Order: sequence, then structure tokens, then C-alpha cells
Amino acid sequence: MSENPFEHNLLTHKLCKIADHDELPQGKTQVAAVNGREVLLCHTAEGYFAVDNLCSHAAARLCDGKLKGHRVLCPMHGGSFDVRDGVALSRPATAPIRTYQLLVNEQGIFVSLPDEAT
Repeated sequence: MSENPFEHNLLTHKLCKIADHDELPQGKTQVAAVNGREVLLCHTAEGYFAVDNLCSHAAARLCDGKLKGHRVLCPMHGGSFDVRDGVALSRPATAPIRTYQLLVNEQGIFVSLPDEAT
């Protein structure tokens, strides 16, 4: 029997609601401030993904850039990241950005964040 890694994370992470289903049209992004950090929620044709809102190259806010397919483009120097896994796809960005697990259900879209108390 295989272990569900998301269920395991619930022991050391907490879920925070960041949106309702009808808030974010496909192809758009939305910023949620959660526990002192900005999380960028991205709605692609493949579903919802969440990443840090700061570019790993120049700390620009990715919410000011564009979402093209599964790529989010940095508004400062044009670097891009894959929102599915955070990998830097184009220079000048070379370091990945952090991604977050999501739980999507009838009650909304929830991001899994490390519980600061653990």
C-alpha cells in the first residue's frame, strides 16, 4: 500500500484557504498573503498551481508578470518559471522558485504551508 505524501504533509503543514473556485479564471494568477508570505496562485489548463510570488533572480513580484501556459514570466528581466515544479526555464533566472501543494475541493482552494510551530 503506497503512502499519500499529501496526507503525510498534513501532519506538519496547515491548510489555508486562498481562493474560491470561481475567483480565478483559467490563464490568470492571484496573490494570497498567507502567514507573512506571498503565494501566487496560477490557474492553467492543467489545473491550479501555487508558487512563491518572488523571482529567484531579482526578487521581482511575479504577479506583475504574465502567465503563459504553465510558465510565469518575471516582469523585470523576462526570466520564466514552470509553475508546476518551480524550475527556472529561461535566463537570467537559474534557481527554481518554491512550489506549494494545493488541496482543491468543493469548499475552495487551499494551500499547504509548513506549520511554524513544528
